[in-house]
Amino acid sequence: MKKLNTQVVIIGSGPAGLLLGQLLYKAGIEHVLLEQRSAEYVAARIRAGILEQVSVDLLHLAGVDQHLKQQGLPHSGIEILSHGTKYRIDLSALTQGKQVTVYGQTEVTKDLMQARQQEQLSSFYEAQNVQIHDFDNAPKVTFDYQGEQYQIDCEFIAGCDGYHGVSRASIPQERIQTFEKVYPFGWLGLLADVPPVADELIYVQSERGFALCSMRSNTRSRYYLQVPLTDKVENWSDEQFWEELKRRLDPESREKLVTGASLEKSIAPLRSFVTEPMRLGKLFLAGDAAHIVPPTGAKGLNLAASDIAYLASALIEYYQHGSEQGIEQYSEKCLQRVWKAERFSWWMTNLLHDFEGDTAFEKKLKQAELNYVLGSEAGQATLAENYVGLPCEVEHLQQLFAEGNCQKAS
Repeated sequence: MKKLNTQVVIIGSGPAGLLLGQLLYKAGIEHVLLEQRSAEYVAARIRAGILEQVSVDLLHLAGVDQHLKQQGLPHSGIEILSHGTKYRIDLSALTQGKQVTVYGQTEVTKDLMQARQQEQLSSFYEAQNVQIHDFDNAPKVTFDYQGEQYQIDCEFIAGCDGYHGVSRASIPQERIQTFEKVYPFGWLGLLADVPPVADELIYVQSERGFALCSMRSNTRSRYYLQVPLTDKVENWSDEQFWEELKRRLDPESREKLVTGASLEKSIAPLRSFVTEPMRLGKLFLAGDAAHIVPPTGAKGLNLAASDIAYLASALIEYYQHGSEQGIEQYSEKCLQRVWKAERFSWWMTNLLHDFEGDTAFEKKLKQAELNYVLGSEAGQATLAENYVGLPCEVEHLQQLFAEGNCQKAS
């Protein structure tokens, strides 16, 4: 067995793991990244595309925002189409100038992977049989790689390997508590090289179900339809998708819609999920390993990024000052923000989707609530404040970077 030693082992090379690795590298903290999939698979995954300012700031701090600056599309508002009538939510006006940026998660992943490759940072892709040991006292990770067995002794483990990963699964069930809500529908998504139907995202509430008109660039669009959980992507031709989308849009958007062949088509189930706590001993959970949100509020990637802001701050504080305060507070700080984002994502999902089991009374109440939000500056401000992203710890992280001088592993 080959034995290695490092300060931090990061399990998972999605945006959370890659971003943490880049921030630790910038701070001079030694780490190793493990991923069970191939690098090609990771780089090709199609995911979300709306970045809060917190995420943009973190990518800048990590030194990987060159393409984001060139290709990202700043958005100062969104539109909500409710039963044929459009309402614009002016995000910037309602939040003192804040905005979001459209930039695909696939591109974020590629940027981070390229930076990691350029610096030749230690990475094991297609690592098999990854196992976590003794995370309370003397953590170590074992795995198989290219026919050989490895063991890495470390000081901390960052579990960034998603909902189905080994990190959360390694924790005895009696030591964690999980909270979950599964929604009775999914999102059928289609990606196509066609110009977006509008300059800003359109969230659609209709009698036929929810729809979302989004984009990845000025020439690539991403559209979604609410469909039953029992539906299969094979049942939907491109033509059927476009026709159903048109039925849910208003006449003006329907006229502007440009259709084309799909580059990717898939159905994603919707769920809300949270694990507590997010730290056990020297094992930290971050991103989808700790929580899932329905995509309605555009919070998945951004919540992962805010986890990493807290985690990077905690680790840098420990190696710079020997302080364990950030480590002790990691779970509590993360969960405060996580539950607020969970609430917002649940609320947006509840308001805009058609729930088959809703009574006529419940449908009237939800419509009244949405009408209030859309017709009230206070209601719109609440939506906008949550949509652009609640405060995080980026300023503290920036201060720690300015101080420098992390302690290297012996």
